[in-house]
Amino acid sequence: MMRITAEMKIDNVVRQYPETVQIFNRYGVACLGCSAAEYDNIATSAQVHGVNLDQLLRELNETVTIRN
Repeated sequence: MMRITAEMKIDNVVRQYPETVQIFNRYGVACLGCSAAEYDNIATSAQVHGVNLDQLLRELNETVTIRN
């Protein structure tokens, strides 16, 4: 199974795993309707928004694991 990593573009993650939208929204990390989601990776967005990257990745991957 593929893991979500810090280098992945937010838009790509959301397209492949729509259930991650709720996690991104909860953390206020992704502007899913704007172009930043298309270009920013998860690490950059977490840093800009002051979010703990490890915690965010853990929750994203747990959400995807539950689906599979």
